[in-house]
Amino acid sequence: MSALVILKKHEDKRIIQGHLWAFSNEIQRVEQPGEPGCVAELRSSEGKPLGVGFYHPHSLIAFRLLDKDPQAVIGREWFERKISDALARRGRHYPGSRSFRLCFGESDGLPGLVIDRYDSILVLQVLSAGMERCLGHIEQALGALLKPRGILLKNDVESRRLEGLPLEVRILSGEVPETVEFEEDGIRLAVCPQKGQKTGYFFDQRDNRSFLRPYFKGRRVLDLYCYVGGFALNAVFAGAAEVLAADSSAKAVELARHNAKLNGFQDKAAIQKEDAARMLEAFSRGELPFNPDMVVLDPPNLAPTKKSLAPALRLYARLNTMALSGLKTGGLLATASCSHHLPRGMFAEMLREAAMRAGKTAHLVALRSQA
Repeated sequence: MSALVILKKHEDKRIIQGHLWAFSNEIQRVEQPGEPGCVAELRSSEGKPLGVGFYHPHSLIAFRLLDKDPQAVIGREWFERKISDALARRGRHYPGSRSFRLCFGESDGLPGLVIDRYDSILVLQVLSAGMERCLGHIEQALGALLKPRGILLKNDVESRRLEGLPLEVRILSGEVPETVEFEEDGIRLAVCPQKGQKTGYFFDQRDNRSFLRPYFKGRRVLDLYCYVGGFALNAVFAGAAEVLAADSSAKAVELARHNAKLNGFQDKAAIQKEDAARMLEAFSRGELPFNPDMVVLDPPNLAPTKKSLAPALRLYARLNTMALSGLKTGGLLATASCSHHLPRGMFAEMLREAAMRAGKTAHLVALRSQA
C-alpha cells in the first residue's frame, strides 16, 4: 500500500455508517503519502482498519473509500467485479435494455466514475485523480464485460480541475461516431456524445420520463429546455393531444427534430428554437399562442457552485412562478433541478412560495430523483 491515512479521533463515525468520503480536515496524518490519487489504506485514530481508497493530498475530498476490505487489491479484477454488479442492478431495473446509466459514482461504489451505455458505445466521465490513474484497469474491465464498439472519455467537467486534472474529450478505444443511435423505452434517439451536453443525453431523467407517461395522455404539453426531445417524444408516445418543445440551442433543436422523424412523430410534435424564459413570460400573461395544460421544466444546472446558489434560486423561482401562473385549474407542472448545490428541501420550499406568488393552490403529486 503506497499510503496510510489516519483519521482524527471520532472522525471514523461517518465512514462506519456508510459515507464514502473523508475530508482533509478530518485527517490526523498520512504516512508514506504517494502521488495524488494513489491507493491508500484508511484507519481510525485507534488504528482500526476501515478500508482502502484513493488519497489526494491537495483535494478537499482527501480520501474516497473504494472497499471496506483493507486487503482488497484495486486492479482489473476488482473493477470487473464492481462494474459487473452495477450491470446486474441495471439489468433488473431495465430488463432487456442496452442503453442506460451503467455506473453513477458513489451509488455504485465507484466514486468519481460515471459510465453511460449507448448500446455498443460507452461514454465515461472520470472525475477523480484516483479513477484517472486506474483508467487502464477500467478499460480492460469494460472490454471483458461488454466488448464495446468504442469508449469515449467526456472529461470536460469543471470539477476535474479540483483534482488537478485537465479537461479533455477523446476516444479511449475503438470508434465512436459523431452521432450515436440507441433505444430507450420504445423510443429511438440520436445524440452527439462528443459535442453534446454531459455525456450526450440525460439518462438520469430516464425513470422520470417513464413516470410521466400516464400524465401526458390527452394533454397539451409544453416541454421547455427540451434538449434532444426526451420528454417531448415520451409525451407523443404516451398519447398527448399536442406537444410543443423548445430549446435555445440550434443543435439541440436539430437533433430533437431528427429524433421526432426517427419515430414518425414529426407531425405530432412542434419543436422550436426559442428562449424558455421568454416563452414562460408570454405564457404567464396569456399571450402564448399554444395553451398547454402541462408544462415540463428541466433547465440546465443553474447553480454550478455554492456561490451561484442564491441567484440560481431566484431564477428557479421566477421560472416556476411563471409556469404556475399560466396553468389553469387541473394543470400539471413537472419541474426539475440538476443543481446538486440546491438541496431537495430548499427546492420544494421554492415551489411552495412560487405557487403563492402565482396565486395558485398546488398539490404535490410526486417528489422524485435521478435514475
